[in-house]
Amino acid sequence: MSIELTRNFSIIAHIDHGKTTLSDRLLEKTNTLNQREMQSQVLDDMDLEREKGITIKSHAIQMEYTARDGQTYTLNLIDTPGHVDFSYEVSRAIASCEGALLVVDATQGIQAQTISNLYLAVGHDLEIVPVLNKIDMDSAMIDEVKDQVIDLIGCREEDILLASGKTGLGVEEVLEAIVNRIPAPTGDESAPLQALIFDSVFNPFRGIIAYFRVFNGTLRKGDHVKFFNTGSEYDADEIGVLKLKMQPRQEIRAGDVVICPAKVKHWHGAAPGSAMTHISICEETEPGKVVEWLEPVTDSQYAGR
Repeated sequence: MSIELTRNFSIIAHIDHGKTTLSDRLLEKTNTLNQREMQSQVLDDMDLEREKGITIKSHAIQMEYTARDGQTYTLNLIDTPGHVDFSYEVSRAIASCEGALLVVDATQGIQAQTISNLYLAVGHDLEIVPVLNKIDMDSAMIDEVKDQVIDLIGCREEDILLASGKTGLGVEEVLEAIVNRIPAPTGDESAPLQALIFDSVFNPFRGIIAYFRVFNGTLRKGDHVKFFNTGSEYDADEIGVLKLKMQPRQEIRAGDVVICPAKVKHWHGAAPGSAMTHISICEETEPGKVVEWLEPVTDSQYAGR
């Protein structure tokens, strides 16, 4: 897939404004999941998330969408938490994207985390696509909330999309806006490897599994990589893209959002909630010489001592 046909975006909003429900409709519209796999809150894989009905960790998934222009685009979606307690998850996801869907509940309007998450996105120079969600509800205040969004981000009224994550209304227009308004990632596939970890999870059978965005270079199965925060080196024995489950690939190019089991038991640089949340993965361009993308830190600096 060409880098020009790739779009990396996140969904940001206040808590309970319908981010995850809208994500479900996007997955449904792009036929990413079959009917048996499809369920409510499909990206929320933690038991606590399903029990409370909130998103706690960022979740990434890749979709294929054939747009009205006839081109098939690869869409990498990162669903983010809305609750203020998990805002660190939002900041890491935003750093891996070129654009963001700013979802606003049409029944509630602009809320505190709407503004907070928007500032994070603007600080990373993301293209903002405003979406008014829950427009099917009787209490929706579409015109009033439109005015709030215009005052907040200075967009035109016709730039605001109307949608309903519950009924699927307006979802195709959201997909078209993603491919037409969010820029394609930039990167040099022939450059030394530079990648940014935005999340990691612990699997008791496979150790730490890293989710990262490749900014430059190409990562191939079996490549030797280095984590700058710890100075540790590992072999990328398994790499893949993010569907509902990992789909193995032999090669990952610049612009992709991917997954890689690191096969380590403890990896303090990528621990959720850690002070140093982003790690660079780099390869040696020549023996003993590594391209430094982020400054390495010592264990004592990392621990704040």
